[in-house]
Formats: sequence, structure tokens, C-alpha cells
Amino acid sequence: MIVIGIESSAHTFGVGVVKNGKILANEKKMYDVGASGMIPAEVAEFHVENSGEVLETALGKSGMNLEDVDGIGYTKGPGLGPCLQVGQMTAKTLATRLGVELVPVNHSVAHVEITKHVTGLIDPVALYVSGGNSQILKIDNKPYRHYRILGETFDIGVGNMLDSFARAAGLKPAWGSTVAKLAEGGRYTAMPYTVKGMDFAFTGLLTRATELAAERKMEDVCYSLQETSFAMLCEATERALLLTNSVELCTCGGVAQSKRLKEMLGSVCDEHKIKFGFASDDLNADNGAMIAVTAEKMLEQGYRAGPKECGIEQRYRVDRAVVF
Repeated sequence: MIVIGIESSAHTFGVGVVKNGKILANEKKMYDVGASGMIPAEVAEFHVENSGEVLETALGKSGMNLEDVDGIGYTKGPGLGPCLQVGQMTAKTLATRLGVELVPVNHSVAHVEITKHVTGLIDPVALYVSGGNSQILKIDNKPYRHYRILGETFDIGVGNMLDSFARAAGLKPAWGSTVAKLAEGGRYTAMPYTVKGMDFAFTGLLTRATELAAERKMEDVCYSLQETSFAMLCEATERALLLTNSVELCTCGGVAQSKRLKEMLGSVCDEHKIKFGFASDDLNADNGAMIAVTAEKMLEQGYRAGPKECGIEQRYRVDRAVVF
């Protein structure tokens, strides 16, 4: 089976091509967010302008022709409405032209599924950390097979928090990476620490770090911000692992590219003899391959979408998506 996956939930327009589970191509173009952040209409226009080139490049690298394709997957949500619409219309046009199945995919589910796909993990607790989301997930079969949210942020995603701090402090893009680089030379300063059970909150931490940026060495503030936020995530994740008696953990999403976060999670797993896995950085960032892999799995399990399912949903919660 050959499946194309199209990702367009935010600043990335990505196209992946998968054949029987093997990733043949994973191409993308990213909108330059800049200091002002993302204006959805402008990002959508960028996607429209670049969609054809990204698709053509992905097909060329895969060695496949459009006529070889058995299905087209796309990101249904969550994400920015105008951006999601570009991906949905591109996918729908291709599927109609080729006479193949159109597969709407939950973006958050796809992040976990691609990580399981490349690591071989079977039933892990998943720490999903990105700009828009920070959640602790685990498969639950009742009332249907889905990712149950064991814990999540009360306010903003950890990636959003790091980026917001960096912008407020006048740091250069890419903001999260800039914070991580500066943190390497820092010393710890006490910061607000908010964990309630398996949930957490980051706005108090963001406010305090922004205040300290005018008073302390930037390296110290970045180090303290990163260490505190990641410790919060690790505490909540450890609690979820013990609650569910899990023997596997994965982390996924854009912030899962952080070397320091993976070191801290690895220490938690070593202490409890838990298998820990994560994907490569290119697969943790938003990409089309994760959509293609998830869509292929759905098709293999007999999923066929009705017309009413093939739209977009900006607030498509991960626990509402059926997992195959």
C-alpha cells in the first residue's frame, strides 16, 4: 500500500510518502514566523504557494507516481483553521482526481503513532510536548480505542511558553533552541513550580522568567526556565507511569527534540527500569510522514471515511479520535 500524508496544521506544509510502512519521502517547507508570530491567513497563503513544489519533490524522492497511490491522508486538526483548510483541499483534490480514499488524521495521534512506528514500542505512556499542546497520553479501549489524556497543561503548551519567553526577552529565532543554547551556561534560580497530580501549568513560570530577564544573567534565567518546566513534565509523567504500571515511555512533538528533556526522562525510566523511546528530530517536528504512516495504518485496519468526516476541526481533541 502506498499512502501520501499532508501536514498543514501550523507553520509547516509537509508531504510524506509511505509504502507498506517504509518512509520513502518526507519533504516540507516552513513559514518563517519571525518576531511577530504567526498570522494564520499569511501562513495559509504560504502553504498555497508552496504545496505543489513540496508534493512534487516528495514524489520525486519517493520514486512513486501519483497513479501508484492508494490513499491520501491529511491533518484534520487540531491546528489553525486557514492552514488546515489548505491541506484538506489539497488532499481532497488529489483523492478525487485519483479515485482513492481520503483519510482525515488527528495531528496529535499522528505524533504518537510515528514514534511508536519507528521505535517499536507497543503500548507506551506518551509525553506529547509541542508548541500548542503538552499532554500525557495512554491507549484506553473503553468506550472505544483512543488515547486517554492522563494529564495535560492547564494553560499553554511548553513550547509556546519557551517561545513566548524568548520573544519577550528579545532573543533571536528559533526561540526554543536559543533558550536551550543559553541554558547550557546557566545556574539555577528558583522559579514557580506548578504540578497538580498529572496536570501542570506554565503561565506563572513564564511571567516570573520574563520578570527575571531584566534582572539576572540571561543564561541563568534560560537554564532555570528550562530545568523547572522539564522537571514539572518529568514529575507528572513519572506519576502516570506508576499509576498505569507501564513498562514503556515515549516522548514526541516539537519539544521532544530537546536533548535535555530526553536526558531527564531517560533518568526517570532508568530508575524504574522502563523502556524509553523517541523518534529522530525530523519526525518529532511537524511532518507529512507521520500523517502518511497513521493514514496507512487506518486504511489497513479497514477505516473508510464518510463525507461528513472529511472536513477540518481546529479543536480536535486527541481523546475524541479513534485509534486503529
